[in-house]
Amino acid sequence: MRTNINTDQIHYMNTAKESVDTTGWSKTNTPVHIPILMFHSISSGNSLRVPKEQFQQEMKWLKDNGYYTLSPEEALTVLTENKEPSKKIVLITFDDGYKDNYTVAYPILKKYGMKATIFMIGKAIGYKTHLSEKQMLDMSQHDISIESHTISHLDLNSLPAKQQEFELDHSKVLFDKMFKQNTIMLAYPSGRYNNETLAIAKAAGYKMAVTTEPGSAASDEGMLTLHRVRISPGMTLPAFARLMEIYGIGTSGAQALKSTKHV
Repeated sequence: MRTNINTDQIHYMNTAKESVDTTGWSKTNTPVHIPILMFHSISSGNSLRVPKEQFQQEMKWLKDNGYYTLSPEEALTVLTENKEPSKKIVLITFDDGYKDNYTVAYPILKKYGMKATIFMIGKAIGYKTHLSEKQMLDMSQHDISIESHTISHLDLNSLPAKQQEFELDHSKVLFDKMFKQNTIMLAYPSGRYNNETLAIAKAAGYKMAVTTEPGSAASDEGMLTLHRVRISPGMTLPAFARLMEIYGIGTSGAQALKSTKHV
């Protein structure tokens, strides 16, 4: 892990995030479902890389169709209090913290006024292909949240409990200090975890964690085992729109998912 910035001397760093202002939000009587979109690199080359043109079309579609993009804190409020800022909500996430999240995705997100969350690998900070601390600090000032993807990006379900504790505890401490925040969200590397992982994540202070299981996220599936919607390269815009029709359904999610197969 390469970090060169003394975070204690950066005057524009985030202070601890305040509680979510839910003025104007709607209270529901049924659990709210959130589509959590999963991206990795915004480039070309393999199944984890979504081309820039495709990503831009998808973000424009979300904007044009009235979707409200959530921060992790807002998503936590939606899922635990069944309150919605809009009937159309989405949480945009990126795994691993590739540099193109800053050079390519970030300008597009800013253009459309969107929030997003990057799950960063602690040891990858400052690597040639990954985000620098300076880049993350910049984004963190403009509605991009940095959350945990562990320190080393190892399959947690194959590690002994002590090593899992190191990966989860140290990652949270790292980002808590770096951004002067309460890091509340975790993405399991490759979506792999076991019962020990869940207990360790809870003890470490994470409030939410995401898997790679397909589907919309809801509290009834477990706040530390939330599902996501993978966005694959080559997906057509009509196919993306169809995914959002299925998963971007707020309070009606439970009924729709009972009658619709995963796409």
